[in-house]
Amino acid sequence: MTLQPDEIERYARHIVLRDVGGPGQLKLKNARVLVIGAGGLGAPLVQYLAAAGVGAIGVVDDDVVSLSNLQRQVLHGQSDIGRLKVDSAADAVARLNPHVRIERHGVRVTVDNVRTLVRDYEIVADGSDNFATRYIVSDACFYERRPLVTAAVGPFDASLTTLRPFEKSSNGAPNPTYRCLFPEPPAAGTVPTCEEAGVLGALTGIVGSMMALEVIREILGFGEGLVGRLLLFDARAMRFETFAYAWDEDNILNGMPASDGE
Repeated sequence: MTLQPDEIERYARHIVLRDVGGPGQLKLKNARVLVIGAGGLGAPLVQYLAAAGVGAIGVVDDDVVSLSNLQRQVLHGQSDIGRLKVDSAADAVARLNPHVRIERHGVRVTVDNVRTLVRDYEIVADGSDNFATRYIVSDACFYERRPLVTAAVGPFDASLTTLRPFEKSSNGAPNPTYRCLFPEPPAAGTVPTCEEAGVLGALTGIVGSMMALEVIREILGFGEGLVGRLLLFDARAMRFETFAYAWDEDNILNGMPASDGE
C-alpha cells in the first residue's frame, strides 16, 4: 500500500517530521484502531486519528446523540440529535478525510463481545465513561495482547495512561495492568456520574486529543510513552503531573501465580 498524491499533500506536515516521514505515514494508513465510546473523549480522539490518516477506526457506542452531549462531544452537531453516535461519527469522518474507513459497532461493550471486538484491531483507546467498561476492556486487551490507551475525566480533572501488560519492562518484571493501578472499582454510587457532577467541555477536548497523540505515538514508536506512568491533569490549576506505577504481583491478571491467559 502506498500514499496517493493527494495524501502526500494532505499529510505534508507529518511527512516532513523526522519521527514520522513517509514510512510513518504509511504505518498510520495501515493501522487499525478501536475507539471505545464516541462521547466527550471519543469525539476529539476520532477526529484527530482520522485527520492523522489512521486507515481504519472502529467506533463502539450504542448511544444516540442528545442535546446535552453537544457541549463537549464535538464530533456531533445539532442535526445529529437522535442518531446513533457511530453513524454521526462515520459521517463526520467522511467529511474530514475520505481516506479513512470507520467501522461501526453500535453495541454496548460486554464480557461476551469485548474480546471479539478487541482482537480485530492493533491498538485500543478507551474513552468510556464508567468503571465497569474500563475493567472489561482492560482485561480483554490483556488477554488479546493489545496495547490500550485509557483515560478518564472528572468535572475539572483527568487521567491518562497506556497499558502493555503482556510485555515485560526493562527490569524483567511484567508491565503493570490496569488492575495494578486500580485493583478494584469503587463501590457503586461513590463516584458521581458526568450527569450528576458535570464536566468542563474543553477538558474532554484536551484529553481526547492527548489520547490521539498517545495512540499515534504507539503506532509510530517514537518518544517516551505512558506505559507505567499515569498522567494527571488539573484544569483548575492548569497543572500536569506524572506518577510512576509498577506491576503488582498480587494482581489477578499477570500476578503470582500468573494467569493462564483465560
